[in-house]
Amino acid sequence: MAQERILIVDDEKHIIRLVQVNLAREGYVCEMAYDGVECLERLRDPKKEKIDLVVLDVMMPRKDGFAVLKEMMADKELENIPVILLTAKASDQDVFKGWANGVSAYLTKPFNPRELLVFVKRILQAQDFEEVETETVYEV
Repeated sequence: MAQERILIVDDEKHIIRLVQVNLAREGYVCEMAYDGVECLERLRDPKKEKIDLVVLDVMMPRKDGFAVLKEMMADKELENIPVILLTAKASDQDVFKGWANGVSAYLTKPFNPRELLVFVKRILQAQDFEEVETETVYEV
């Protein structure tokens, strides 16, 4: 089985590094983007390997995480890529907005890297299970 690829999107380089180090230790291949525009360009690049999960900040230049999420959910090629929002936006309204727009998990900064790893593993395992289930369905 190929290694899962995770796109980490944040305008703060130290956050990207913290996430990347922890995910790489668990065997994930990490790619980085520093704003929402760069994120969408990477996700839509047909020359690059498929991304299995996105860890996405909300407050970024050029295009914020909520706008990225809406574009992903409206795009048939991107709508099934799970997204973990990792953000300092912790109000009930922001959290609800994330859930209402289809995030797989919502974590607020400061965050515990172990908690992020638990979410990543669970989400990717659920994706693998869904793929296996649909592959083994037989119709009469």
